[in-house]
Amino acid sequence: MEAAQKVLFIDASTGFYRVKRYKFGDYFGPVDLGLHISGRQMSLNFGTGLFAGSILPGSNRLIFTGFSPCWRGFYVSSMGGAGLVFDNLGINMVSLVGKAPRPSILYLNRLHGEEIEVELEPVELGSLWGYGGCGPRGASAGRTGAYALMDYALSRFGGRYESDYRALAVGPAALATDFGAILSAPVKDGKATDVDTWAGRGGLGSKMLTEHGIAAVVYGGTVIDEDFRDRKVADAWFEEKYAQKLAVKDFEATTKYRFDPKFETGGTLGVNYASMGGKLLAFNYRTTHWSEDERKALHERLVLGHYLKQFNEETIATRSQATCGEPCAAVCKKLRGEFKKDYEPYQALGPLCGVFDQRAAERLNRASDAAGFDAISLGGVLAWLMDCLDAGELSPEELGVTRKPRWPQASDIAAFDAVTDSAHNAELGIELIDAILGRKGVLDLSEGPRKWARRVRREKGVRILDRFVANANGRKGWMVPNQYWTPGVLAPMAIMGKYYMHYGGEFMTPRELGRKCAERFKNELAMDNAGLCRFHRAWGEEMMPEAIGLVYGKKDEYLAAVSVAASRINSRNAAVYWESEADIDYVRSFLVRKRNVEKDDSPELARWINAFEADPKEASLSFWFEMRKGIDESLRDFL
Repeated sequence: MEAAQKVLFIDASTGFYRVKRYKFGDYFGPVDLGLHISGRQMSLNFGTGLFAGSILPGSNRLIFTGFSPCWRGFYVSSMGGAGLVFDNLGINMVSLVGKAPRPSILYLNRLHGEEIEVELEPVELGSLWGYGGCGPRGASAGRTGAYALMDYALSRFGGRYESDYRALAVGPAALATDFGAILSAPVKDGKATDVDTWAGRGGLGSKMLTEHGIAAVVYGGTVIDEDFRDRKVADAWFEEKYAQKLAVKDFEATTKYRFDPKFETGGTLGVNYASMGGKLLAFNYRTTHWSEDERKALHERLVLGHYLKQFNEETIATRSQATCGEPCAAVCKKLRGEFKKDYEPYQALGPLCGVFDQRAAERLNRASDAAGFDAISLGGVLAWLMDCLDAGELSPEELGVTRKPRWPQASDIAAFDAVTDSAHNAELGIELIDAILGRKGVLDLSEGPRKWARRVRREKGVRILDRFVANANGRKGWMVPNQYWTPGVLAPMAIMGKYYMHYGGEFMTPRELGRKCAERFKNELAMDNAGLCRFHRAWGEEMMPEAIGLVYGKKDEYLAAVSVAASRINSRNAAVYWESEADIDYVRSFLVRKRNVEKDDSPELARWINAFEADPKEASLSFWFEMRKGIDESLRDFL
């Protein structure tokens, strides 16, 4: 099968556009091609993999690439299902360059001719977003922020399409901070559904608006291309590899995301919380200093007995679930009305902030989403600010809020009320969102929390950065880690915040962990470059390269291209050694728990624990650099 990568370049400053073709084999997908284009111009790129529109489930992710305003390095962010409609444009990628003179909606449509219709229409964001405050506080407050802009874009341009269409939109977080996200949702009967999908990590929503002046994109078309649709051929591939047909293997591979009978729940939120036990992270990671019995008691009473119980009764028992917009057996989008529930947002804007009630978490998550934040990053930032308030290092007046958090000590956790105290903490979180957007008090996160924290230290003499658990990259780059208690989430990788690292819970030497992270990086990159959802990774890691080989005859070339891309990304690796005491404690406490709770008696584990006890800073520096050695030695051969 012949193929070429077709990229629509749009100069937002002039409206000029052109299509350029890249030889297939030189580049294979939205990541390696996006890396190539980004290296030549500061573009924002979004597109699909080779199998978009095919029968392969999970193959319709919309992949965004570019240099991230918050990470300050090349970044890859992806959005579920949004590639299915994009494929109807008959191109592989859009690359935005230049900046529109005024914030604008970008309209893309391809009807029956060869030409893609491209139009830029200026908009007044303030009135559309409807932000005089921090946005909606519940289901009755109406749609504001990113939701309102998405709704407007769909209503304004929807009548021009003959078939399916979809919109991307940003919220006020894209103007006020460097970690604004991009929102989308499947469209039904001309309106966006409640099944939110996000390109959140990396702040590419901030990039789209502040660097290119694009506040929303509406797209769709009528192109019918030669998508891979032969189920008999696909079944033959899977039967040879797994002795199962495609549908059966995929159904088995996505059990966790649908319903796992072992835990009597489903989705990332359900299964992760059901199996977490003493690994619960709460109150800005303070629980890492608690005893195992204290963490288990917290998990038993407030998570299993309330937070997860609510989710199971309201979402799992009622089978309130949907897909991201493409046919898929995972039905991973777990809902209660308009609220879509995934583990990491409802963890970072849940227990990490002292919220253990679904009503409170819904209000806080909805305020975050309407404002257009990356929810995981916001959760880490809010938990940090709450920690500073609770410790007295910052006052409510300095942060433009009216209260302090209700965070108990481990000995007082029995007095914590799951409903009223969670509601109090969620309201504080909503006040902080309003303060961040309005830059109230001393708050100004426009260039990220690291730069702001350094300024606070100069002005107040307080090193609040020591309470912030985050990866650092270059001078300003930052990323709140994935919500798993394991050193891999703080590894010195070139891209962090996604699953481009090893996040398993086992102990391994840091050098070995670095190698494992590099291996995970390449595997995840291979799926993103093919546009495949990682929820299908149980077969996707093996079969996507195989499929490229069987359809296009370039399996080895594809794997080589992924390795080259991984090395080129790593050649820009500007990871910075852990800046905060909290980062060091995070790793040290993990090691201690492995020995004391999980009874790992390996000599290497004991050696590292002894080193941390003797000199935490020296031990953590050695641990960090050993990981970096493992990463670099695994990726260096392909430069």
